[in-house]
Amino acid sequence: MLFSRKKKFFLDTSDLADGEIFLKLIRTDPGSRRRNWSPAYYFSICLAAGKTEVGRCDLRIGHNRQLYFGGNIGYQVHEPYRGHHYAAKACRLLFGLALRHDLGYVLITCNPDNLPSRRTCEGLGGELIDIAAVPPDNEMYQRGEFEKCIFRFKLPYGEPARPL
Repeated sequence: MLFSRKKKFFLDTSDLADGEIFLKLIRTDPGSRRRNWSPAYYFSICLAAGKTEVGRCDLRIGHNRQLYFGGNIGYQVHEPYRGHHYAAKACRLLFGLALRHDLGYVLITCNPDNLPSRRTCEGLGGELIDIAAVPPDNEMYQRGEFEKCIFRFKLPYGEPARPL
């Protein structure tokens, strides 16, 4: 799903905060029809108190074959800040933005051996719908990523299946 340049596509993100973290918009990307890339938001995950960046996250809007393997949401937490569930907290905020874009669900994917990311998805209540082989023509395959765990999150998002 790529947007029409005739109407405003990207939404206000100034409300993406939960009291502990906020998502600071770095940039937006309109996507590329040629490369089958969807429009995307890119954020810094920042601590609300000191505005310290603890990681990065992004939200890709739409559903297509590329996003089945790459997911709608990506995240990384800088090593000194791991263990505080910042990725899960950022995902919860992004679920709300995805809902405002009328997505009925989002996908988050990770490599099967990435146990912290799998625990994040499980803790958020994601449904593991597939462990899929990445197609050889996909850029992830070319980077050496051959398999993806694919978690589905129904929107509107409810409570996680278990406490984090």
